Amino acid sequence: MVCDNLKAGVTAACRYEPGINRTYQEMAAHYGTAVVPTRVRKPRDKAKVEVGVQVVERWILARLRNQRLFGLEEANGAVHALLESLNGRTMRRLGTSRRALFESLEQGALLPLPAEPYAYAEWRRCRVGLDYHVEVLGHWYSVPHRLARAVVDARITERGVELFHNGSRVAAHVRSPLRHRHTTVPEHMPSAHRRYADWTPARLRREAAAIGPAALGMVEAVLRAKPHPEQGFRACLGILGLVRGYGAARVEAACQRGLSIGARNYASIASILRNGLDRAFAPEPVPDAPPIRHPNIRGGGYHH
Repeated sequence: MVCDNLKAGVTAACRYEPGINRTYQEMAAHYGTAVVPTRVRKPRDKAKVEVGVQVVERWILARLRNQRLFGLEEANGAVHALLESLNGRTMRRLGTSRRALFESLEQGALLPLPAEPYAYAEWRRCRVGLDYHVEVLGHWYSVPHRLARAVVDARITERGVELFHNGSRVAAHVRSPLRHRHTTVPEHMPSAHRRYADWTPARLRREAAAIGPAALGMVEAVLRAKPHPEQGFRACLGILGLVRGYGAARVEAACQRGLSIGARNYASIASILRNGLDRAFAPEPVPDAPPIRHPNIRGGGYHH
């Protein structure tokens, strides 16, 4: 198939090694053909296509320009009738019709259709998280834990999600329509539950305890709310990361409010801090100690 250098088909225009859209290339492989793009700004490389467009404009579109068609079905019927007439029309230079040339030269060389119909697939490049899950269209799918923080390619079809690393398929899942949920294969979990970069539940609890008891309680509640503790890693890391922007005291107060209302996710704690709802749970300020009395200290009234 000789195509133009449109972005939907050619990802990198090059005269010698053009990059083909992966979905387009997969469709061509399914039907047993290949994609050979034209050179950039070389219309003669696809002269047959350009002439074919011209012929259709003259013998079909021009003849329909004064007709009023109501609906797609009626338009398709009008085009089909004129297309049959065009293909059966004898060409002056060749002395035969396009339909006769097709039947004598091309029809016998056509390959049979594949046994399975082509399934459209979209490709995306993703990075695996600390919890060895990949986000695809709002849902999280697991990969083997050894690929934490690696870059994988996701092949997304109507029914499934396949994940590839360095050209090899490492995971396959049934596509889920549920957003913000997890699909985890038990075999993808580490046998000893070791986590990437020492991020374990014990470390998360230790970091949260340094902020305060409410933060520790929130981290434990998030880990308990998930079917697998690893699925709560991101939420816990996000809550702990709020200290950089709001300070430990406000995060502790926000976690206290979150526990009181049953919040179990990062978004709720971030919303509490963003709207200032944590101030009602802030600790009472400690009053200043009385001033020191000493004959060598003059006091504030000395300067007036």
